[in-house]
Amino acid sequence: MSSAPLLTTSPTSAEVARRAGVSRTTVSFVLNGVRNRGISEATRTRVLAVADELGYRPNIAARTLAGGASATVGLVMPQATHLYDDAFLAHLVGSINEACHRAGLKMLIESTDGEGREPGGFVDLVRSRRIDGLIVVNLRRSEHDHLRQLAAAGIPLVVLGSGRDGTGDFHTLGTDNHRGATLAVNHLLDLGHRCIAHVGFAPSEFHSVSERERGWRDALTARGITPELSWVTCADISAESGWRATRELLARGVPFTALFVGNDTIAFGALRALREAGRRVPEDVAVVGYDDLPLASFAEPPLTTIRTDPIAHGREAMEMLLALMAGQGGVAAHRVIGAALVVRASCGAGLEFRT
Repeated sequence: MSSAPLLTTSPTSAEVARRAGVSRTTVSFVLNGVRNRGISEATRTRVLAVADELGYRPNIAARTLAGGASATVGLVMPQATHLYDDAFLAHLVGSINEACHRAGLKMLIESTDGEGREPGGFVDLVRSRRIDGLIVVNLRRSEHDHLRQLAAAGIPLVVLGSGRDGTGDFHTLGTDNHRGATLAVNHLLDLGHRCIAHVGFAPSEFHSVSERERGWRDALTARGITPELSWVTCADISAESGWRATRELLARGVPFTALFVGNDTIAFGALRALREAGRRVPEDVAVVGYDDLPLASFAEPPLTTIRTDPIAHGREAMEMLLALMAGQGGVAAHRVIGAALVVRASCGAGLEFRT
């Protein structure tokens, strides 16, 4: 009977130290290029040779710890409760956490409930935690100055969901929210709709929310349609808030035949509100969401949406942050992840609409 193959693990600094006959501290100093510690060239050469033989490479955490820092990445969001309600955010956090584990780093999740609105509160939050790198999600426009202070202080920083405008002092990553919204609205316009309402996924103080609303307005205006104030309302992250916001639109008596919703989580609530009001989707109202969450294809009817990729957002944000933490040059100041329209039944493509 053949034996099961042995599992192999990556070599550790302890193994290098044992094989070279030195302490782990010496290994850390040698592999991280620390000088003036009384380590002879012979010892340095021996440690490097053993590390090469074992295939050992120090990770980001080891390099950070050698410099006396915390090996911790901070993930900051406006409200911790968003994790309960925003499915996109849950996937994003999982992706960032996985990338942290691969790099040997810890992830600290913090919210700025109240603090982010106070002068200097955002900065104090980060500095008090000894965070070596920071990822900020769902930036409020009022927080730009706080983040500029952190970037000016040399803290590696990546902002997710923010565009280029007004953010030249720190690194950003995200989809082009304006373009994604225009894709969605142009699709509805091409299907023959003229009165297209919009439900934002949160208040417009969030950059991604306001950019999606701007894309909605610009797409309508480009076709000679003047969007009215009564056509737009905002939800507040949860599907329930999307249900309430859509009920509000219906109560206003807006004669909309199509609805562009700020994200899929909100769209799930909107679909329920329309169903309860006796409005058939897509026969009476066409619906398009944003994000293409895994549940979007299981909605009733399946949801037409703009595909983004929260897993890729998390992975690429960490790639940018790790490069900044390592002091690498040439990191792009702004990285844009492409978005695409995914057509399903909720938009009624193939049906004839009369306006």
